[in-house]
Amino acid sequence: MEIKSTDRDDFRRIYDENYHLIVQVIMHIVYNIEIAEDLTQEAFERFYLKNMTFPGEDDAKYWLIRVAKNLALNHVRRNKREIEMVEKVRHNPASSLESRDAAESAVEADERRAVRAAVDSLPENLRMVIQLKEYSGLDYKSIAKVLGISETNVKVRVYRARKKLEEALMTEDRDVY
Repeated sequence: MEIKSTDRDDFRRIYDENYHLIVQVIMHIVYNIEIAEDLTQEAFERFYLKNMTFPGEDDAKYWLIRVAKNLALNHVRRNKREIEMVEKVRHNPASSLESRDAAESAVEADERRAVRAAVDSLPENLRMVIQLKEYSGLDYKSIAKVLGISETNVKVRVYRARKKLEEALMTEDRDVY
């Protein structure tokens, strides 16, 4: 079914079906929900204003994911210092402790930080596939379409990214103990 980005019904359907996915894709790049939601709105605004026709809903979704990814990466490049400050505040153990045990929360926060740091240290081609696969829940075929590479290449990159993450996290564990 053909999708026209400026058609009210088509736009509403694409928006309703993909809003949360686009927020997730951006969130795993910027690590800030408010910024992710703002950039998601910008991606959908571009979708509407572009006045494009897509062969199907998947093509519209993949276009949106590419735009969202690029918006997020551009934002990170422009606002690196701001994001680092937000991360420090967000990961302050005192601000996230409520009814949970303080030690348990601190360990979990450290683990999340270690994983996030390991993912962030990956080369961009590996980082993007692991974020789309693990955080956004896309399948190999969808990732291949989003990134414009073969499904086999996606599988290889996911494998390599997981190996590098495993190595980085094992090194992190050795450094801690």
